[in-house]
Amino acid sequence: MASLLRVKGQIGQRTLLLTTAAVPLTGWAVHAATLHRQLAATRRDPLTGLLRRDSYTTRARRLLTRHGDDTAVVIVDQDHFKAVNDDFGHPAGDAVLAATAARLTAWAGPRAAVGRLGGDEFAVVRELPAAHLEQRLAQLVRMLHTPVVLEDGRTVDVAASVGAATARTVGSRDLSLLQRAADAALYDGKHSGRAVLATTAHTTVPFVNGRRAGRPGTAVWGRAA
Repeated sequence: MASLLRVKGQIGQRTLLLTTAAVPLTGWAVHAATLHRQLAATRRDPLTGLLRRDSYTTRARRLLTRHGDDTAVVIVDQDHFKAVNDDFGHPAGDAVLAATAARLTAWAGPRAAVGRLGGDEFAVVRELPAAHLEQRLAQLVRMLHTPVVLEDGRTVDVAASVGAATARTVGSRDLSLLQRAADAALYDGKHSGRAVLATTAHTTVPFVNGRRAGRPGTAVWGRAA
């Protein structure tokens, strides 16, 4: 009987020890989860849920390394966005940005890098073989030109300009160069309602007073203006 009590006592002490040890571990787990959520929040734009510039850049470069020539870099800029804010109010403008982000995410898929670069400018880096490039860019243009219905039932006509660049068309896998080329291509087709694919010429487009000076004569895909 005494032996049995000693065994029970030992088991009880071990249980108490494990239970006591579990308290700070549980507290740390909760703390770690909170830190993880906070870190994730700093990586994402609070309005759209898209990656912020730094996190987007890290993921985009990883995709370029992995998929190389089959990777497309797409820059998107809202058209007439100031008019949306002026005519419908800033909450409507926020709704348009959130809708654009959702459409870009749906178009790009879960393995892509989708980021908000700032204001009404977005970027997508995703695997997109040349055989499907024209079709998918035209699809993106159609999605971005679909009216947005606000919570109060009002409908906002929206549009966006799209520029794209690939290692094949630009001759480089450098993210900064591809983004610069895609951005210059976007301004070639600004307000045209079509996606513009960059060429090597777009990598040397100069900036004038902080604005891109686009060049004509490039391929455009999408709907007519």
